[in-house]
Formats: sequence, C-alpha cells, structure tokens
Amino acid sequence: MSTNMAPAAATSKSGRALARTLAVTSGKGGVGKTFVTANLAAALAARGQKVLVLDADLGLANLDVVLNLHPKLTLHDVFTEKATLEQAILPAPGGFHVLLAGSGMVEYSRLTPEVRDKLLYIIDLVKPRFDWVLLDTGAGISDVVLFAVSLATDVLVVATPEPTSLTDAYATIKVLATQQGRREVGLVVNQANRPGEGKLICGQLQQVLQRFVGPTPGQTFRLELLGEVKNDQAVRQAVLKRQLLLEHYPGSDAAQAIKALASKLLA
Repeated sequence: MSTNMAPAAATSKSGRALARTLAVTSGKGGVGKTFVTANLAAALAARGQKVLVLDADLGLANLDVVLNLHPKLTLHDVFTEKATLEQAILPAPGGFHVLLAGSGMVEYSRLTPEVRDKLLYIIDLVKPRFDWVLLDTGAGISDVVLFAVSLATDVLVVATPEPTSLTDAYATIKVLATQQGRREVGLVVNQANRPGEGKLICGQLQQVLQRFVGPTPGQTFRLELLGEVKNDQAVRQAVLKRQLLLEHYPGSDAAQAIKALASKLLA
C-alpha cells in the first residue's frame, strides 16, 4: 500500500508479474465502497494499468448496478461451469474489466468448502492476466467477507464520518489485525464534510487500534489514510445516473480525490 508495504511483485510460471491484489471492504454497507472501487479501477486504468474488478460480494452483488451493466454471464456461471472465465470477464466503462457476481444467490451467503475453493481458483487464474485485481467485498465480518479479504495482499477499508460507520470500521480493522495478522491497513474516508476530517478520523482510529491491537513490542499496527473523498453533489449525480464519476465529472473534488488515491497506490 505505502511504498514500504507493497511486496515485491510475484511472478507467474511464464515470468509475467502477478497482479497486485487489493480488497476494498467496509464495516457497514452504504458507505460507497463499490463506488470507490469502480472509480479507483477507472483511475488506475487511465494510468495505463490493466485492471480487473471482481465482485466478491457473492450474495448481494451490485457492481453491475453502479456501472449500468446487464451481464448475461456471471461468476455463478463460471462456478457452475456453464461459462468459461474468458466469457464472464466483461469490459466496463472506464477502460477496465469486471467479473460480476449474481445477486440474491443464497448459496453464496455462507463460506462452504466449495465456495472457498472456487474463489481461490478464480483468483489464481486472473492474477497473471492483470496488473491489478480489485476485490469488491461485502460489508461486515462474515466468514465470506473475511475469506475474500484474505485473498488480497493489501486492504482498503472505506468508512464515512458517521459514528456507526466508524464503529463498524474499527471492528473490521481489529478483526483483520487479530485474525489475519495484518500490520497495515489502508483507509479511505468517504463523504468527508470538511478538509482534514479524514486525517482526524484516521488518527483517532489508529490511537484506539494501537491500544488494543499492538500493545506488545514489535507488534505495531499502522492505519494509513490513503484518501479523503469530499461529500460532493457530483457523486450523487453519478450514482443516480449509474455513471462513473471519473468519466462524467472528472473535474469534481471527489474525482480528484480518487485520482490521488490511485497515484498513492501506484507510488
């Protein structure tokens, strides 16, 4: 995530560097996680990166809604071998690719060994083909969400300044640190009301996390503020029109913040 956090690029058997994997997650729903993921993918693609967004919210997928896509084939079809991976990976607006999940699939709401194996298999297949694989996970700390997050090298938690969002973000980050042994997590504060609010929130969360997550020597925990996206009318317009903010309102404050986030990740 930060330059000192990013691992050396792994390579496939063919010698091609494997994709950087980034899970975008949140403590609660409705904080703009999928919106951030889709626009971040567009910002990375604009910088010449080959990007795949995998909708890892297997039971309640809505990436297709955000991007106004109407897929005939989804991850479910690949899982059930009704379609190949190549057939299910679709071009999206913004110059990146998507692998969409079906919505209302009750069988994917629990982490069965079958779901686990299939998701692992898909991730291994796509990593040699892209520079970035962004996992748009569900919200919360269910076993499906935590497993999806565990498949990524880096994690980005999206939160808003609302107390409920911050409480849930704290709970999520705490679980990632204690259960997955993560020592660094990125934070994006969405819908910030004033400049500097993200930095303040990150500092407060870091203070509490350090007390409970890293009290032993050599076990420091770092929460890194990677983005602060302003509460912006352009975001509401883009979401209602099912358009990418970066394509339709590229000059907006929120679009500039997402571009800055992409630059940080590429640094």
